[in-house]
Amino acid sequence: MPTPRFAARFAARFAARFAARFAARFAARFALPALHGGMLTPDRPSRRAGQRVFKSLKRVFVGRPLATAELEHQRISKRIGLAVFSSDAISSTAYATEEILFVTAVGASSLMLGLDVLIPVALAVAVLLVVVVSSYRRTIHAYPGGGGSYVVSRENLGANASLVAGASILVDYILTVAVSISAGVAAIVSIPSFRGLADHRVPLALGLILMITLVNLRGVKESGRIFAVPTYVYIFTLTGLLAYGLARSYAPGTFGGIDEVPFDPKHFEGTLYAGGSLGLFYILRGFSSGAVALTGIEAIADGVPAFRRPESKNAATTLAWMAIILGSLFFGTALLAHHLHPYPSHSRTVLAQLGLQVFGSGPLFVLLQFATATILVLAANTAYADFPRLSSIIARDGYLPRQMANRGDRLVFSNGVVFLAIAAAILIVVFGGVTTALIPLYAVGVFTSFTLSQLGMVRFQRAHRERGWKVGTAISGFGAAATFVVLCIVTITKFNKGAWLPALVIPLIVLLFKGIKRHYSGVAAGLRIPADYRPRRMNHTVVVLVGGMHRGVLEALAYARSLAPNHLVAVTIASDEEEQERIEQQWDERGIDIPLEIVHSPYRELARPILRFVDELDARWENDIITVVLPEFVVSSWWAHLLHNQSALILKGRLLFRKGTVVTSVPYHIE
Repeated sequence: MPTPRFAARFAARFAARFAARFAARFAARFALPALHGGMLTPDRPSRRAGQRVFKSLKRVFVGRPLATAELEHQRISKRIGLAVFSSDAISSTAYATEEILFVTAVGASSLMLGLDVLIPVALAVAVLLVVVVSSYRRTIHAYPGGGGSYVVSRENLGANASLVAGASILVDYILTVAVSISAGVAAIVSIPSFRGLADHRVPLALGLILMITLVNLRGVKESGRIFAVPTYVYIFTLTGLLAYGLARSYAPGTFGGIDEVPFDPKHFEGTLYAGGSLGLFYILRGFSSGAVALTGIEAIADGVPAFRRPESKNAATTLAWMAIILGSLFFGTALLAHHLHPYPSHSRTVLAQLGLQVFGSGPLFVLLQFATATILVLAANTAYADFPRLSSIIARDGYLPRQMANRGDRLVFSNGVVFLAIAAAILIVVFGGVTTALIPLYAVGVFTSFTLSQLGMVRFQRAHRERGWKVGTAISGFGAAATFVVLCIVTITKFNKGAWLPALVIPLIVLLFKGIKRHYSGVAAGLRIPADYRPRRMNHTVVVLVGGMHRGVLEALAYARSLAPNHLVAVTIASDEEEQERIEQQWDERGIDIPLEIVHSPYRELARPILRFVDELDARWENDIITVVLPEFVVSSWWAHLLHNQSALILKGRLLFRKGTVVTSVPYHIE
């Protein structure tokens, strides 16, 4: 093992070299403005320099913009796709066994009773995994455009079912980020050298969310390349742990045998090592906790278009490999835990206890813990890959704001990425970054979408009757029944533990979807052109707001006159007679032939008197449209705007909602 002094020296040298390389690359690539005596050169104003710095930083962290024509080149291979879309499912092997024990080995039960039911529960979860994956492979071939349970439900079960599926899976993706990040932090603080970070779970989790958000803003292909290596390191490390541990457990004569995890009552979260009682209710609740291992299966069906051509074939192959890896690692972990008797603890994870017992406290254990922490953090990458893509599909259907369907500079749905990060961060803060507190919220959305997706596939296969449709219908039907039973178990057994929250939130999100759709439908109806529609003839009235006599006002008056309106008038607000006389005198001195109307405002209000004047003006002529011209002077730097009031901005906001009114700003730039 490296000494602390060597590690510190290596870290300092690495940080210094990285900082120097980063600074050189940044300066050379983006050519920041030169400084002369602490001042920016005259040909580069401070505002433009600030914009260049911002753009340069954006390019460093996010990357150069990609043209739409490059979208085809951003597709990913099966090897990268396994890392991008399967990290969530594979990462659940790090905590699913522990979550089963947290239910079956605590309270009135005991550790021995919990370990006795661990293998049957894991076997039941593995069978359910095979059924659900078989159904989703058919979904991938039937709907190569992606969208998973949302699209399947929309096409086969109707709008309401699709909205429930969409809301469920979006909630699941938000929880995926929160759960995976909090579990990653738990793995980090399980390393003896990092125990001091246990009281800083939330800040550490928020920092990890920020990091993974920035990486995903660079694009699916690039994030996949970055995260592929840690994903495969975890797979091979855990495989080595299970192979070596099971070999020593079941062939002690050949591999030397292995002792059980030493029981420490201080860290055990329950009360008993042996004895107690374990009823059916807690066994079912433990099964529902272990079923979180199935989370993430939906991801590949949602993201089929991200794969290289042929998309469906590559996605289905990736899903099969994911199921094999997930099932093997999950069941192997349960077998090893059944033999070594780890205990559920918030201070040291079950996987960490197994690693210490099999590898000892040497480099392999440290590698296991870092690989576990990394895969748990990277599990959030699955949600980052799919949440924006699914939300863009829902947005194109009109059930989410249209901004969610827009691609950013790197051809990713960046608005969805940012929204996901904010929502997950809120959950981390509210629940203190504790995985066990978040798990009960997790499974409701997952199994709701599973059930609806497989019901939709039953109807699809019966309607199309393609080759093998009877077998497919039987598999999807059985899967729908099984996942519905799990959904009921999760909702009932964990209702008072937090499952009530998604059960309440999902219907509220569905109502939100419908409200957004109703708005967009109303806007579309209002903009639709009937066959007999002819625009009415209008009188054009222009009003110029005058706050005082300056060059900007004269420019605005000239602009208003160039519009050749039917009626042209200027208006000013006066709070007393002295102010009125001053503006009238300036008007006469300039010889301006545009009528000036005075609106008295003894309480020095601006917006309300102007709106009242516009209403009175509107009543003078029929079929008129009023253009309100606002003279504005623009200063050269952003900070100088803080020294001036924003009355024009406020007034524009008020006039925006007045029917039959156009607001025009005439800027006058002060150099």
